[in-house]
Amino acid sequence: MQVRKRRWGMVLLPLLVVGAGLSYAGYQHWRGPAPLTVGDGKSGPMNMVWIPSGEFLMGSDHKKAQPNEGPVHKVRLEGYWVDRYDVTNADFARFVAATHYVTTAERKPDWEDLKVQLPPGTPKPDDSLLVPGAMVFVGSERPVPLNDFSQWWVFVPGANWRHPTGPQSNIEGKDAHPVVQVSYADVQAYARWANKRLLTEAEWEYAARGGLEQATYAWGNEFSPDGKQMTNTWNDAQPFPVTSASTLFKIGTKPVATYPANAYGLYDMSGNVWQWVADWYRTDAFKLVTERQSTGGVSVNPKGPDDSYDPALGEAANAPQRVIRGGSFLCSDSYCTSFRTSARQGSDPANPMSHLGFRLAMSEEQWEGAH
Repeated sequence: MQVRKRRWGMVLLPLLVVGAGLSYAGYQHWRGPAPLTVGDGKSGPMNMVWIPSGEFLMGSDHKKAQPNEGPVHKVRLEGYWVDRYDVTNADFARFVAATHYVTTAERKPDWEDLKVQLPPGTPKPDDSLLVPGAMVFVGSERPVPLNDFSQWWVFVPGANWRHPTGPQSNIEGKDAHPVVQVSYADVQAYARWANKRLLTEAEWEYAARGGLEQATYAWGNEFSPDGKQMTNTWNDAQPFPVTSASTLFKIGTKPVATYPANAYGLYDMSGNVWQWVADWYRTDAFKLVTERQSTGGVSVNPKGPDDSYDPALGEAANAPQRVIRGGSFLCSDSYCTSFRTSARQGSDPANPMSHLGFRLAMSEEQWEGAH
C-alpha cells in the first residue's frame, strides 16, 4: 500500500494534512561487493563508502511489489561515493550553525508552492492559517480504517527539525538520530554546503541492495533471519497506527547504525526514516524506461523522468513530487512493506515530515575537485 501525504490539501479542508550487517551466507542471487572502501578524509570522503561501477536488475516483480516497482529492468552505473549513514541531527546542526539556514518548516508557507498540490480553483486560505510547521505522525487511540491518513497524520504548527513532533518536543540527546522534517529544498541546500549531491533513484537502489540481486530486503529474502531484528520498523504486535498508552514498543527514530549494515557497509538503507532521492516521481517511470530500451537493453546512469505523474492524485496528478526510498519506522509487514529495496513512493518536495530524512552521494570528480 502506498501512502500519499500532502502538507496543505487537508490543512485547508480541514487543518489536517496528508499526502500521506553484513549479508548472510546462503542467500540466492548473491553477486558480492568489491572490498569495502570507506573514506577517511584522505583517500576518500569521510564516512562515505565507495560503490563500484556495475550492472543490476532494478525494480521487482515480487508478490509484495506494487505496480510502480516494475517492470524489472537492467541498469548500469558508474562508481560513486555514498554516505555510510543518514545525515544526523548533529550533522544538520553544524550546517545550520555555519550557514544560518532556515528550513522550509521554519518559514511561513508560500501559497504558490501549496496550490500546485491542490485541485484547480482551490481558494487561498486566510493568512492566519499559513504558519510555519510540518507534518507529524500522531497515531490513533484505537484501530482505524487504513484508507484515511488524516486519522494518524496532522499538520503541527511549530514542528521542524529541532522540534520534530511539535514545539513541546526537542532533539536533546538525539545527535545520532537521523534528521527529519527537512524538505527537498533543505536537502539541496545542505548538499551544496557539503559539496555533495542526492543519489539518483537507481544509485539508491543499487547501493541498498548491497550486491544481492533481486533480494527482497537489503540483507536478503527473510525479514527476520533466525529471528533477528534487522531494521527499525513498526512492530506488528501493535495494530497500525495505534499509539495509545498500551503501546507495546517505542515509536520513532533510532540512532543511525543501530542495526547491521548491508554488504556494502551502508546502514539504515531500510526502515528508520524515508530518504529523499534526486528523481522526479512517476508511477510509470520504469515502464517508460523499458519502452525506450531494446530487448535485453540496459539503461546507463539513468537520471529519472523529466516530470511527475501519479494518477492516484486525481486532478493533481501532475503535481510536483520527488522520489523517496527506504521506508521508515512506520512501515510494517502488514501495512506498507516499503522497507523493501524496490519500494518507491512520491512526496511533495515542499513537505517536511517526521519520518523523512536523507543521505547524500559524491562523484569521484567531486572528491578529486575538493582536493
